[in-house]
Amino acid sequence: MMKAGGFEVVNGALDMMQTHHEPINWDYSSVGFPVAPPSNNSLVPAVKPMERNELSEWVENITKQLIDDLPDTTMVQSFQDNNNNVPVPASFLGELIRPRKTARRSNYCDGGDHQDLQWSNINQTTNVVCHENGANTGLSRLDEQGLSLITLLLECAVAISVDNLGEAHRMLLELTQMASPYGPSCAERVVAYFAKAMSSRVINSWLGICSPLINHKSVHCAFQVFNNVSPFIKFAHFTSNQAILEAFHRRDRVHIIDLDIMQGLQWPALFHILATRLEGPPHLRMTGMGTSIDILLETGKQLSNFAKRLGLSFEFHPIAKKFGEVNTSMLQLRLGETLAVHWLQHSMYDATGPDWKTMRLLEEISPRIITLVEQEICHGGSFLDRFVGSLHYYSTMFDSLGAYLASDDPGRHRVEQCLLYREINNILAIGGPARSGEEKLRQWRDELCNSFGQVGMSSNSMAQAQLILNMFPPAHGYSLVQGDGTLMLGWKDTSLFTASAWTSHHAST
Repeated sequence: MMKAGGFEVVNGALDMMQTHHEPINWDYSSVGFPVAPPSNNSLVPAVKPMERNELSEWVENITKQLIDDLPDTTMVQSFQDNNNNVPVPASFLGELIRPRKTARRSNYCDGGDHQDLQWSNINQTTNVVCHENGANTGLSRLDEQGLSLITLLLECAVAISVDNLGEAHRMLLELTQMASPYGPSCAERVVAYFAKAMSSRVINSWLGICSPLINHKSVHCAFQVFNNVSPFIKFAHFTSNQAILEAFHRRDRVHIIDLDIMQGLQWPALFHILATRLEGPPHLRMTGMGTSIDILLETGKQLSNFAKRLGLSFEFHPIAKKFGEVNTSMLQLRLGETLAVHWLQHSMYDATGPDWKTMRLLEEISPRIITLVEQEICHGGSFLDRFVGSLHYYSTMFDSLGAYLASDDPGRHRVEQCLLYREINNILAIGGPARSGEEKLRQWRDELCNSFGQVGMSSNSMAQAQLILNMFPPAHGYSLVQGDGTLMLGWKDTSLFTASAWTSHHAST
């Protein structure tokens, strides 16, 4: 268990906070510690204190109804079998999902009134959703255009799911004209990014697998902005650091493998505590994994310089490969070292390779501690499964940013464009209809419990997470829950990130 003095170091780091909105300058004396939110002058709250999050709750309600209204797959297959596998027409699809016809005017089309499919169980007022007891859920402030956009997006997703790409393309043309990523409402911004990702999906279905190039520098700069304006990244860093620190207690030689190190923002805070611990600093080796050797080398250089200033004995080993693509010899494991593996999961790109290979290598190296921070979103399953889960998840993410930052805030747009949209696109579009062909695990915690023992997140981890949340006013709606040995951070009633720790039954030290 971590000594009180170590916790005071982290607590004291809160006094060193400052805001960074420019690309990282490798000043680890400040970057590695919690960063204060922007000054009040830059905040224009989009909701009243403690008001319910409108978009994400409406999406949660309507996607639950979508599941009930999904086309009967046996009927779809029967139709295709009897019609030489032609795409399912909108008229047949409409009968399956029990829509109702309604006139809806599009201000962005020249054809005047259009008859479009509508979901049968949306309230007739279109801008109010009520619980069974008749209580208003607080969604009445969502404008009619926002609800129409989300409804059309849902219809488009169903069309894609049954390979009616022509009908999906027509809907996407309408959506891209009606929704802008710079729009004032979260609904419009979410629809704009989902429509763009789904357009990529349709193109991929026609042309085959698509694997776009990644500008890692722009991603990392946006990641730094996200670290500054929300508690999610700090939560992942500090709770994991605490679990690693406890596993390294009284260990003289330690080794950390970071499965996607990026710029290494997480590690200066841990370096500082290790360098000042009561039993003396250990010799620390770090293996940083990533896709760009240039970025890995720069990260290693800056971490080495920081460790040197602290007087911490440190080695850095870069591997420009995915964890699932390497073998144990490439990790250069040494006898007598205490091994930790850290994995902050995201959906921007595939950081680790095939899940089954990643799991097999984790079992082979038998780490003393694995720290895992998962997004509460499903990466596996059918397109419609991924669509429903991601729409609810990212509606909540957009709501949390919209409650905190103005619609024209450049940092907010950078996070939405460079991070959140990239994740949406990767979940829905990358790989075309077959994706990579590899089965993705729905939840890594469920898989790890079969081969590893869970290490409960300690009270100190909970305390550090609470310190980070204290940087954000309660009205912003972030919530922290401890249960089943994990820590979950979310917004309002939706869990978004879960931190857990695991140990190998065969760990030697």
